[in-house]
Amino acid sequence: MTQVIQLEGVAKRYDNADAPALGPLTLTVEQGEALAVTGPSGSGKSTLLNLVAGLDKPTEGAVTVAEQRIDQLSEHALARFRREQIGMVFQFFNLLDDLTVADNIQLPAQLTGTARRKAAARAGELMEVLGIAKHARAYPGRLSGGERQRVAVARALVNRPALLLADEPTGALDTASGHDVRELLVDLHRGGQTIVLVTHDMTLAQACASRTIHLVDGHLALDTHAEAVR
Repeated sequence: MTQVIQLEGVAKRYDNADAPALGPLTLTVEQGEALAVTGPSGSGKSTLLNLVAGLDKPTEGAVTVAEQRIDQLSEHALARFRREQIGMVFQFFNLLDDLTVADNIQLPAQLTGTARRKAAARAGELMEVLGIAKHARAYPGRLSGGERQRVAVARALVNRPALLLADEPTGALDTASGHDVRELLVDLHRGGQTIVLVTHDMTLAQACASRTIHLVDGHLALDTHAEAVR
């Protein structure tokens, strides 16, 4: 099976720190896996996500995503790679409030040079699948938290990325909205989407992930596989 993520001896050390924020760590994630990354605050979860996303570079080791050695790319090449291969979902949505729902979703496709008509068709398809088509012309500020997160997921998927990264995607949501997003992530995983999910919420990890790793002080303390995602 294809490996979407390969970390080989990866470590990240920040200036003046006594110990690395992460690693050394060797880790692979297969195509179609849903990996939950858990651990206490300061354990290296966000550092790991940033390295996989190409938002940060390792102090040592190699980071390969979708068969591309991303730690060796220039900033320009990295930005293009992220737009084409990685979808990102954040705790606080990061939507543009002055754009409609449809325009928010289409934006990453247009940034990669996709024709507006094709981008609009893909956005429409995702809005139908995610149950937000009725909000296409609305602005994000008029939506509930759960609806905004669905818009963020649609935006993340518009370029059909090899990898979906989710950073505490239910952290800013109420219980009902969090449940809706949890079910959405389960459906995406069942459909074959490769997902890396950083979360403090063990209920979310247990519901969505086929595999969970637990980090402590930047090191891999636990790596478990679920029998099946419900």
